[in-house]
Amino acid sequence: MDALKTIAASSLKESVPSFNIGDTVKVSVNIREGDRERIQMFEGTVIAKKCSGVAETFTVRRVSYGVGVERVFPLHSPNVKDVQVIRRGRVRRAKLYYLRGRQGKAAKVKEQLR
Repeated sequence: MDALKTIAASSLKESVPSFNIGDTVKVSVNIREGDRERIQMFEGTVIAKKCSGVAETFTVRRVSYGVGVERVFPLHSPNVKDVQVIRRGRVRRAKLYYLRGRQGKAAKVKEQLR
Protein backbone atom coordinates (compact mmCIF):
# COMPACT_ATOMS: atom_id res chain seq x y z
CA MET A 1 0.00 0.00 0.00
CA ASP A 2 2.89 2.36 0.72
CA ALA A 3 4.20 1.89 -2.83
CA LEU A 4 0.85 3.05 -4.22
CA LYS A 5 0.92 6.11 -1.98
CA THR A 6 4.41 7.09 -3.10
CA ILE A 7 3.46 6.73 -6.78
CA ALA A 8 0.32 8.82 -6.23
CA ALA A 9 2.26 11.45 -4.28
CA SER A 10 4.79 11.83 -7.09
CA SER A 11 2.06 12.61 -9.64
CA LEU A 12 0.42 15.38 -7.57
CA LYS A 13 0.83 18.98 -8.70
CA GLU A 14 2.82 21.26 -6.41
CA SER A 15 0.84 24.43 -7.03
CA VAL A 16 -2.87 23.66 -6.71
CA PRO A 17 -5.11 26.72 -6.92
CA SER A 18 -7.49 27.35 -4.06
CA PHE A 19 -11.12 27.58 -5.17
CA ASN A 20 -14.42 26.42 -3.73
CA ILE A 21 -17.93 25.50 -4.79
CA GLY A 22 -19.77 28.45 -6.34
CA ASP A 23 -16.64 30.21 -7.62
CA THR A 24 -16.45 31.28 -11.24
CA VAL A 25 -13.23 29.89 -12.70
CA LYS A 26 -11.42 29.92 -16.01
CA VAL A 27 -9.76 26.57 -16.77
CA SER A 28 -6.96 26.32 -19.35
CA VAL A 29 -7.07 22.88 -20.97
CA ASN A 30 -4.50 21.40 -23.34
CA ILE A 31 -6.25 20.01 -26.47
CA ARG A 32 -4.46 17.64 -28.85
CA GLU A 33 -5.65 17.57 -32.46
CA GLY A 34 -3.53 15.18 -34.47
CA ASP A 35 0.07 16.31 -34.07
CA ARG A 36 -0.83 19.85 -32.94
CA GLU A 37 -1.60 21.13 -29.46
CA ARG A 38 -3.52 24.19 -28.36
CA ILE A 39 -4.88 25.62 -25.13
CA GLN A 40 -8.64 26.05 -24.81
CA MET A 41 -10.31 28.11 -22.10
CA PHE A 42 -13.48 26.93 -20.31
CA GLU A 43 -15.11 29.46 -18.00
CA GLY A 44 -18.00 28.66 -15.69
CA THR A 45 -19.24 28.03 -12.16
CA VAL A 46 -17.81 25.21 -10.04
CA ILE A 47 -20.81 23.08 -9.04
CA ALA A 48 -19.02 20.08 -7.50
CA LYS A 49 -15.69 18.85 -6.12
CA LYS A 50 -15.14 15.14 -5.55
CA CYS A 51 -12.55 12.79 -4.05
CA SER A 52 -9.12 13.73 -2.81
CA GLY A 53 -5.52 13.08 -3.62
CA VAL A 54 -4.65 12.07 -7.16
CA ALA A 55 -8.28 11.35 -8.10
CA GLU A 56 -9.63 14.79 -7.16
CA THR A 57 -12.03 16.23 -9.75
CA PHE A 58 -14.17 19.32 -10.10
CA THR A 59 -17.19 20.00 -12.31
CA VAL A 60 -17.61 23.32 -14.10
CA ARG A 61 -20.93 24.43 -15.62
CA ARG A 62 -21.69 27.20 -18.07
CA VAL A 63 -24.54 28.08 -20.43
CA SER A 64 -23.44 28.31 -24.05
CA TYR A 65 -25.98 29.48 -26.66
CA GLY A 66 -28.86 28.56 -24.34
CA VAL A 67 -27.57 25.04 -23.67
CA GLY A 68 -26.04 24.02 -20.36
CA VAL A 69 -22.55 22.54 -20.74
CA GLU A 70 -20.73 20.75 -17.93
CA ARG A 71 -17.19 19.42 -17.93
CA VAL A 72 -15.44 17.35 -15.29
CA PHE A 73 -11.75 18.15 -14.89
CA PRO A 74 -9.19 16.08 -12.97
CA LEU A 75 -7.36 18.59 -10.80
CA HIS A 76 -3.94 16.94 -11.06
CA SER A 77 -4.12 16.12 -14.78
CA PRO A 78 -1.21 17.32 -16.94
CA ASN A 79 -3.79 18.50 -19.50
CA VAL A 80 -5.23 21.04 -17.02
CA LYS A 81 -2.65 23.81 -17.32
CA ASP A 82 -4.14 26.51 -15.10
CA VAL A 83 -7.21 27.38 -13.04
CA GLN A 84 -7.89 31.09 -12.50
CA VAL A 85 -10.54 32.29 -10.05
CA ILE A 86 -12.59 35.05 -11.68
CA ARG A 87 -14.98 35.71 -8.78
CA ARG A 88 -15.80 34.10 -5.44
CA GLY A 89 -19.30 32.78 -4.87
CA ARG A 90 -21.35 32.70 -1.67
CA VAL A 91 -23.19 29.38 -1.35
CA ARG A 92 -24.50 27.19 1.44
CA ARG A 93 -24.35 23.82 -0.30
CA ALA A 94 -21.59 21.34 -1.06
CA LYS A 95 -23.04 20.50 -4.49
CA LEU A 96 -24.89 22.98 -6.72
CA TYR A 97 -26.78 20.48 -8.89
CA TYR A 98 -29.96 22.51 -8.40
CA LEU A 99 -28.57 25.08 -10.86
CA ARG A 100 -29.28 22.63 -13.68
CA GLY A 101 -33.00 23.27 -13.37
CA ARG A 102 -32.72 27.05 -13.25
CA GLN A 103 -32.55 29.61 -16.06
CA GLY A 104 -31.52 33.23 -16.36
CA LYS A 105 -30.93 35.20 -13.18
CA ALA A 106 -32.19 32.35 -11.01
CA ALA A 107 -29.12 30.34 -12.05
CA LYS A 108 -26.68 32.99 -10.78
CA VAL A 109 -24.60 32.61 -7.65
CA LYS A 110 -24.23 35.62 -5.35
CA GLU A 111 -20.78 37.10 -5.05
CA GLN A 112 -18.93 36.78 -1.78
CA LEU A 113 -17.86 40.12 -0.37
CA ARG A 114 -14.55 40.15 1.47
